[in-house]
Amino acid sequence: MTSPFNQVEQIISEIEKVIVGKRHVIELSLTALFAGGHVLIEDVPGVGKTMLVRALAQSLDISFKRIQFTPDLLPSDVTGISVFNPETRVFEFRPGPITGNIVLADEINRTAPRTQAALLEGMAENSVTVDGVTRKLMDPFFVMATQNPIEYEGTYTLPEAQLDRFLFKIEMGYPSAQEELDLLFGKQNADKLTDAEAVVHLTDLLDLKKASQATQMSAELLQYTVDLVRATRSHPAVSLGVSPRGTIAMMTAAKSYAFVKGRSYVVPDDIKYLAPFVFEHRLLLTPEATYQATKQVDVVQDVLERVAVPVEKRSSNA
Repeated sequence: MTSPFNQVEQIISEIEKVIVGKRHVIELSLTALFAGGHVLIEDVPGVGKTMLVRALAQSLDISFKRIQFTPDLLPSDVTGISVFNPETRVFEFRPGPITGNIVLADEINRTAPRTQAALLEGMAENSVTVDGVTRKLMDPFFVMATQNPIEYEGTYTLPEAQLDRFLFKIEMGYPSAQEELDLLFGKQNADKLTDAEAVVHLTDLLDLKKASQATQMSAELLQYTVDLVRATRSHPAVSLGVSPRGTIAMMTAAKSYAFVKGRSYVVPDDIKYLAPFVFEHRLLLTPEATYQATKQVDVVQDVLERVAVPVEKRSSNA
């Protein structure tokens, strides 16, 4: 029988057939999926954001839906709508694309806030309410949203409440010189998506999610997580620190990341590595800090340097 750690490695290997040189992004995506969170990918166009999401869904053999966000998109285009059937003389619900297992919210910052908010209930409660009726979404329900940097024209900044629903905010980054050369030779293109085969099915995926949250996290590391979060709230450059939801997000993410890395226990380096992805988009800087060109990444780095790292206390058979 294949071990859970081997299954995770098989998933990563399949996705790497399509997305070359982005193992850390793949690992973070799986971490968020296992933790029951969602991912916001912010980067310039053309770096493979959409291809990553499609390859992930294909390797897991679960349903995939895509929402192309545009300025004229309506909330009902996301959640679904009730339509009158003249034959039965009743209204019938026609579900929107939010009903998939993996939902790609493509260019989410190109639509109006009210449509962005249509995802809010689903991301927070795994349900959607239309015409007063609440319907449960699939399990797993995983949103991977993409957006171009906010300095591009025609975009809407996501509000803090929406950003807080994302477990991670990550960047894809440009490919290396060799990877870009492979693109020109046709070694990495859209046709390669057919190379990604399903290696894990729905029941296996649910088992992996459950196993990831059984990962051991010591009391010392739980306290370390709280200390880091509270340090963001008292930082002089921050007007709004990491929320309690962010504290829980760090715990679940650390457990899942350790699991993805093939361990049954969390180490301090897991938390330190994940802190920028979990914390940065949850921080609101003061006007003075913004004027002085301070960035969220600077605050997180400062907090990591100031908060003492606990000494590991693991049993010999951990």
